Amino acid sequence: MRNAGEDALFGSNQAEVGDMTGEAFAAALERFSQWVVAFRGRVGELPVMSRVAPGEVSAALPVAAPLRGEPVEAWIADLDRLIVPALTHWNHPGFMAYFGITGSGPGILGELVTAALNVNGMVWKTSPALTELEQVVMGWYARAMGLPTSWFGMITDTASTSTLVALAAARERAWPGARENGLAGAPELVLYCSQEAHSSVDKAAIVLGLGARNVRHILSDDEFRMRPDVLREAIVADLAAGRRPMAVVATVGTTSATAVDPVPEIAECCAEHLLWLHVDAAYAGSAAVAPEFRWALAGCERADSLVANPHKWLFTPIDCSALFLARPADLASVFSLVPEYLRTDTGAAVNLMDYSFQLGRRFRALKLWFVFRAFGTEGIAARIRAHVELARRFASWVDRHPGLERLAPRHFSTVCFRVRGVGDESEDELGARNERVLAAVNATGEVFLSHTKLKGRTCLRIAIGNLATDEVRVRQAFDLVVEHAQLQPVQPGT
Repeated sequence: MRNAGEDALFGSNQAEVGDMTGEAFAAALERFSQWVVAFRGRVGELPVMSRVAPGEVSAALPVAAPLRGEPVEAWIADLDRLIVPALTHWNHPGFMAYFGITGSGPGILGELVTAALNVNGMVWKTSPALTELEQVVMGWYARAMGLPTSWFGMITDTASTSTLVALAAARERAWPGARENGLAGAPELVLYCSQEAHSSVDKAAIVLGLGARNVRHILSDDEFRMRPDVLREAIVADLAAGRRPMAVVATVGTTSATAVDPVPEIAECCAEHLLWLHVDAAYAGSAAVAPEFRWALAGCERADSLVANPHKWLFTPIDCSALFLARPADLASVFSLVPEYLRTDTGAAVNLMDYSFQLGRRFRALKLWFVFRAFGTEGIAARIRAHVELARRFASWVDRHPGLERLAPRHFSTVCFRVRGVGDESEDELGARNERVLAAVNATGEVFLSHTKLKGRTCLRIAIGNLATDEVRVRQAFDLVVEHAQLQPVQPGT
């Protein structure tokens, strides 16, 4: 027997095998659109970080799905009662931890349409528009950053996947036949990256069978950039030991300090030893949409592959990672596998399944397309400049305060800093004190900052990337640090 909730959604005369009626869907869509608009309007008033205890959400939920359908209002009630209080709000203007991001209005609309279309871009014929729009939008992105427009581009979920896919091609180049025969009989394949590189590089080495011990974390200089001289020494040492260098991962915008590795020198080293060069520009790549930041991508035109994440600093809802390849055939040689049920007769059309281990793929290009069309490249550049300016001001406030110090240069919209040590305070004691300050600041619910370690020193990070973050919120973060560090307030200036 149906209940009133099911009748409202599916119609009292419809068999129990159909979807929502058009009328019910329209009403629900209107209700949820009102909810989304209201939520976006009030998110800045909520605590940035969730305050629930582990297990609290699951304990509040039924152990089994309902036997009978429930009305939309019940879903929304539980969104407000159970879900929203248990979220850390990445769209909050006070979210300045990790890398601040924005699920912008155009991007959210793109996600809505993507879900409504519900297409799968396995091969060209399963959704021609998905494949071709992705190629065009990736060309727009490359051109906006000043990268070679001849590069092949495709969208994955995250930079971890993009890096894994690229390094699989690097493995095939270093040990031809690895796709077919695995690594049996192969020499130890070695991967090089900065000691400041993202952990996804190590995870890729694990997945690809290289082993974590064959990742060389090259020393960084005083500004946290990979040292090319140490890289060269490591490559020579591995060659002498009978190992086979495979690839170098250079980073443009490291996770902790947003340092920029010297890509031109690294590219030269890779050319000398015939190594694959992969550039991780997941964070800072998008900054190059503003031409004054294209210095960061100098030398990247010599890379074999590069990743940049629109869901980090291009105002596109997660997940959306852009992988560029100088030679797409390198990827196809690893991943192209066409069973009979996926054979097509579409000639030279691109089948995106040939360039990744993933078969199913969402229409992620649609939301990126909407973002470009809504803001334009000039509008994107203006917003990036605004975030960088806010970070510059925050850094200047830190520099002016005698109780604070910066631990790394500020290149983009991230500042690494800490409360200064006093007296004979040890590094461990100072680190613990900074961690207590961070915990107290985040407990206010007004802002959310994160931490890292740079050359063994604990520091706090503020990363500005949300469209709703303004100077008032950034100043609030600064004042909270000063207050909870029990420092004397000073006039920040500009």
